[in-house]
Amino acid sequence: MSKIKFEKGIWSTRFIVLIAVILSILSATVLFVLGGWDIVQAIVFYNPIFNESVSSNNDLLFKIISSIDLFLIGIVLLIFGFGVYELFISEIDFAKTKFSESTLKIKSLDQLKNKIIKVIIIVLIVKFFEKVLKLSYNFNTPNDLILFSLSILCICIGYFLINRD
Repeated sequence: MSKIKFEKGIWSTRFIVLIAVILSILSATVLFVLGGWDIVQAIVFYNPIFNESVSSNNDLLFKIISSIDLFLIGIVLLIFGFGVYELFISEIDFAKTKFSESTLKIKSLDQLKNKIIKVIIIVLIVKFFEKVLKLSYNFNTPNDLILFSLSILCICIGYFLINRD
């Protein structure tokens, strides 16, 4: 077997990443649909306007924040799918002409990793607020509010430090 055929065979194995690309985009689509469905359910079942048994907006807010979580994870999967495609298969010509500075435009594996990490951190921040919202009924003392404020300050400082490129 010649060197050229061998190298062509090795080079062709990069198409295996299409499995990850297709499945991550499919997963993102499913998460967007589920997030949308959760918001529709929240509006119908947890909204005091439509459901008289609901006494506060906290449940509605909790469901919507949970849905945002699904959207953000879907965005991570989209960034991953497009990034892997552009890194291993080919640049997306349509995106090059329409979206010259798009978030989905990936030039290196490090850039892909950094974009994914930033979105994951936002997911964690949303998760944090989701948990705090659930626990907010238990905030009884000034100490609880001080600790809550300090945790928000720590998250803001961390987010600032990450975005200091």
